[in-house]
Amino acid sequence: MLFFGHVGITLGAGTLLAGLAGSAKDSPRARVSWWGSLAGYVDIRFLMFGSLLPDIVDKPIGHFIFRDTFNNGRIFAHTLLFFLLLSAAGFFLYRRRHSVWMLTLAAGTLAHLALDAMWYIPATLFWPLMGFEFEKIDLESWLPGLLQALVSDPVVFAGEMVGLAVVLWLGLVLFRRKKIGVFIRSGKMS
Repeated sequence: MLFFGHVGITLGAGTLLAGLAGSAKDSPRARVSWWGSLAGYVDIRFLMFGSLLPDIVDKPIGHFIFRDTFNNGRIFAHTLLFFLLLSAAGFFLYRRRHSVWMLTLAAGTLAHLALDAMWYIPATLFWPLMGFEFEKIDLESWLPGLLQALVSDPVVFAGEMVGLAVVLWLGLVLFRRKKIGVFIRSGKMS
C-alpha cells in the first residue's frame, strides 16, 4: 500500500466499524452519520497519522540514516512489538486520563501492518522473537518499484483508488458542512 491506501482504507474501515457500532445503539429510524460516528469515538487525525506512522519511522531510518545497517524500510515500527508498546502506552493513558489518542494511534498502526500484509514477513512482524536481523532489500529500485506496482499490480492500484475515494469523500463532507477548520484543529466533525 501507498499513501492513500493506508490513510483511506484505515479511515474507511474505522468509519464502518464506528457506524455499525453507532447504528446498533440507534433506533431503526435514526439516520446514521458515519463520519460523525467515527469522530465521536476518536480524533480522526490520530487514526490517519497512525496509519502512516510505521513508514514515517522506518523509511528514514532504514533507507537513509542507517541504510548500510538495515537497507530496508520495514524495520522496528513494522513489528508487533511496536504496536504492543503503543497499545500499552495507550491503555495506560486511558486508565489515567481517559484519553484515547494513543490507542487511536495504535489502531492506525495495526491497520498499517495489516495493509502491508506483514504476516508474509514473519521475521519482521515478530521481531525480535525470530532473530534480531531484518531482511535486506534492494533499495536502488525501491521508488521505481513502487511506481511500477501502482500501474501494474491491480491490488496496489485498487487499494490506492479506494483509499483516495475515501479521503476525497471525507474532504467533500467536511467542505459541505463547512467544518474543514474544525477538523484541522480538533479532528472532529462539529
